[in-house]
Amino acid sequence: MAMRIALLTYSTQPRSRLDHTLELAAALTDLGHAVWVYALDKDGRGFGRSRCHAVQLVPTQPAPESIDALIQQRIQEFVTHFTQDTRRFDIYHAQDCIGANALLHLRERGQIPHLVRTVHHVEDYVSPYLQACQDRSIRQPDLCFCVSDRWQQALQQDYGLTAPRVFNGVDTVRFSPLSSGREVALKQRYGITGSPVFLTVGGIEPRKNSIRLLQAFAQARQTLPQAQLVIAGGATLFDYRPYREEFFQMAAQLGMETGRDLILPGIIPDEDLPDLYRCGDGFCLPSVKEGWGLVVLEAIAAGLPIVTARQPPFTEFLSDRSAFLVDPTSVSSIAQGLVAAADPAQAQPRLQQSQTILPQYTWARSAQLHLQHYGTLTAATVNP
Repeated sequence: MAMRIALLTYSTQPRSRLDHTLELAAALTDLGHAVWVYALDKDGRGFGRSRCHAVQLVPTQPAPESIDALIQQRIQEFVTHFTQDTRRFDIYHAQDCIGANALLHLRERGQIPHLVRTVHHVEDYVSPYLQACQDRSIRQPDLCFCVSDRWQQALQQDYGLTAPRVFNGVDTVRFSPLSSGREVALKQRYGITGSPVFLTVGGIEPRKNSIRLLQAFAQARQTLPQAQLVIAGGATLFDYRPYREEFFQMAAQLGMETGRDLILPGIIPDEDLPDLYRCGDGFCLPSVKEGWGLVVLEAIAAGLPIVTARQPPFTEFLSDRSAFLVDPTSVSSIAQGLVAAADPAQAQPRLQQSQTILPQYTWARSAQLHLQHYGTLTAATVNP
């Protein structure tokens, strides 16, 4: 029986959670279900692409300076919109703390029967309000999913919660090594001229380990003097200004010039992202905390050797045979991984091995897993 499913996401800007939401929506739609994606639209531009049949952009007001006030406002904007929305769904599924807290308010009012949340990872917030919002959004939904063994274990240990694992996937048609013919123009637009070019996607953030990556890149350039580091992305609710300032101070100390040695293109239009991967010679993501690492899978599909952290969740699907696994706390270890990834004799065997994991991670498989648990939830609601 076809379901009516509402998927909530806090932003229209490219991030792994948004990609997860849109790809899941498309896969569920392909399986015959009616899916609406509800997204807070902060700039009035909507999505860069349409991957599902129905999108509802939720307008937002200018952001207040306080992050606590901002989160409260964003939650209320979702609540207000759904209070006025006449559509009714079998499943209400939030991909983040903001959407989940909005749905909790609606459930308390009796406006929706239940809610689902996917926990991609758990943050360590300084703000008691944000920590309470996160805890509530994990403890109180009727069903929580997670995307990796790492976070499945953490939710069991820290929250006493049994969270079914659902998979990420990758569109191997969209992300592939096959040239679109647009790569040269993209390199010219962003000033990508290095050899080799190391790419990472996710912006400058503490959990992305950006400062150590920068220091490691400086070490690697002693062997690879023409190398460039491209750090794309960066759309987030949180202000990492002090960390970013430290990053740029470090870049100056290392003699790195933005626009020459270090390329920071910012948020990449969605249609350009597959081409950007193909502009790289290696992909590096030595994160200290990650939900699963969807961008790593995209980079593998695009044909790039991978340098990433020797820790979960990466080690759940990668090994020394398929990637350059490094100690994310060691600058020299990351640097060694970068230099090795630029060596075809070392990179090619790992690249070939990494391709073998792609068939295991499809959005169709992920959608089927979601549907199994959706069905159990709706059956329990009808027959309590």
